[in-house]
Amino acid sequence: MILDKKVKTTCSYCGVGCGIVAGVDAQNKVHVEGDQDHPVNQGMLCSKGMNLHYVVNDTSDRILYPEMRWSRSHPRERVSWDEGLDRAARVFKSLIQKYGPKSVGFYISGQCLTEEYYIANKLAKGFFGTNNIDTNSRLCMSSAVVAYKKTFGEDSVPISYEDIELADTFLIAGANPAWCHPILFRRLEKHKEKNPNVKIIVVDPRKTDSASFADIHLQIIPGTDIILYNAIGRKLIENGFSDKEFIKNHTENYLDYRNQVMATSIKDAAKLCGISVKEIAETAKLIGESKGFISMWAMGLNQSAVGTDKNFSLLNLSLVTGSIGKPGNGPFSLTGQPNAMGGREVGGMANLLAVHKDLNNPVHRQEVANFWGVNEISPEPGYSATEMFDALESGEMKAVWIICTNPMVSLPNSKRIERAMKNAKFVVVQDISHKADTLEYADLVLPAAGWLEKEGTMTNSERRISYLTKGINPPGEARPDVEILCDFARRMGFRGFNFNNTEEIYEEYCAMTKGTNIDISFLNYDRLKSEGTFQWPVPEYRHQGTPRLFANNKFYTPSQKAVFNIPAQIENTSEKTSKEYPLILTTGRIRDQWHTMTKTQKVSRLRTHYPSPVLEINPIDAYIDKVKDGDVVEVKSKNGIVRVKAKLSKNIREGVVFLPMHWGKQLQSDLNRANNLTNTVVDPQSKEPDFKFTTVS
Repeated sequence: MILDKKVKTTCSYCGVGCGIVAGVDAQNKVHVEGDQDHPVNQGMLCSKGMNLHYVVNDTSDRILYPEMRWSRSHPRERVSWDEGLDRAARVFKSLIQKYGPKSVGFYISGQCLTEEYYIANKLAKGFFGTNNIDTNSRLCMSSAVVAYKKTFGEDSVPISYEDIELADTFLIAGANPAWCHPILFRRLEKHKEKNPNVKIIVVDPRKTDSASFADIHLQIIPGTDIILYNAIGRKLIENGFSDKEFIKNHTENYLDYRNQVMATSIKDAAKLCGISVKEIAETAKLIGESKGFISMWAMGLNQSAVGTDKNFSLLNLSLVTGSIGKPGNGPFSLTGQPNAMGGREVGGMANLLAVHKDLNNPVHRQEVANFWGVNEISPEPGYSATEMFDALESGEMKAVWIICTNPMVSLPNSKRIERAMKNAKFVVVQDISHKADTLEYADLVLPAAGWLEKEGTMTNSERRISYLTKGINPPGEARPDVEILCDFARRMGFRGFNFNNTEEIYEEYCAMTKGTNIDISFLNYDRLKSEGTFQWPVPEYRHQGTPRLFANNKFYTPSQKAVFNIPAQIENTSEKTSKEYPLILTTGRIRDQWHTMTKTQKVSRLRTHYPSPVLEINPIDAYIDKVKDGDVVEVKSKNGIVRVKAKLSKNIREGVVFLPMHWGKQLQSDLNRANNLTNTVVDPQSKEPDFKFTTVS
């Protein structure tokens, strides 16, 4: 195979941020291989990453030109970019004039590049005058964001992947990195193979591949995480494993924490969690005696009615043992999307401001307004993801612009989302694939450029910024997202969007970070192209980036101390099981599929692992319901129905069933769609939906 050119880039799937070398041959076909020189993956790629070229090369489902319908009773027809964007500008202008800025909003994605995120935020918050811009990262990371902010003063992940090889005890909570972050998990496996004394504890109601590899699997009852981590905290204190000097000099609120964890006996905690006293004691001993303790977590903690409190209880274990700011130590949230971190940096959610400034702080709001050259930033938080669709359903919001995400499959209570989309006055969908279910409700469809078809930056889970170069031209009339948004902004009559290229947008964002704790004012495209990736902050000329935060034990809180945050309540607040709905449904990912499958379903070899969704059910529950392996079962909640085949498995707790979240409508049937069942129950602090606890029969 002769390649015309090779370009270095970053994988567009999970938040691990693996380096890829993409080659383009004489026929303009893309080939991919792992980048041997990349610090994250050293040449390794998972099943999704190594098949990324099939997604790029198959353009059969691509949206190739703008499409518009003039009324809901007419089908969409091909229009020019001028016609499409001019109409969008007219509609948004008239709605804002008639109903105010809160009547419109953007729903964007953790797959957007940082520059795209930045422009969308500048447009909505700075020039529309509304904070109604949220992202699908709300569905996966917002509980962790709140917990980091309240514990450390800012949303700052303190550690680095290189800490994995320096730690000896790992607590993996509500995550299955063997499937969802495979290259990171492979680093952990290799580390344990070389050092058999390394211990891994996994907390999960399912015996996943990650749990099978662990030394201890705490197979808890869903929703009892806070009780568990508080019990471990109690045991650490009782057995003399707390770091008294660190607690005294560098933390606040310890006594309140101590009082809460001491209020529940280990025996009671074990019973509530459905595990043994011995397992709690062994876990605490491993953490207490470790030289390097890392906690890793993902959706099992975040996607919960008490997700923020779960995060607090886990972060408190790092504080009570002083396991932070030192090599091989720290709490480490596993980011689900390639640029969820970049989105958080630019204030990509409805309650955030750019560069970690605080929306509640009038001085911060004015600083952002001054930088963008606008009068003010609205002090009112915008609608979060679920609230946005509630507002569309009720009529409070009139128009939504959806970029690079598929809410018809991914948001909870899908039937309600359908009603919201039908009720919206104007829906813009900016995407790459005709297979996205959300397109059905679009008044205007805009064809976007995809991976390798545009340039920009992303930040992975360890704060590592990488530059993605353009390798090929997008098909048809598709355009990069920043180009579309800047063109639209100019048609709205807004100044400040006359950028000549993406690099100028990045330079503006970098200038905005100057003097903040995420300062990258000395990082530019030239350095990223010539020197490779950097972990923020990069606050000085020739600075090589910052692998580890808080090495000086100074945090970003007013007191410069880390805060023990006390969970408001230790028990789960999700709807309880009943005679009518006796089982707990938990949803999640499978190994070879991604989000709502508009990309991965195109690759035949990725469909072999799970050709269709199945309901994982314990044999005891199956026996009670007279279900045999392979039977088609009807799963009901108060919101809807799903019909799938049953897969009997002892790997899942009795009383719990598991359903993958990836499938949407197939052949006009939505009976594979897990979110027919889930509730619009959100954590009151993070507004993150509870996908992990729905009562079903």
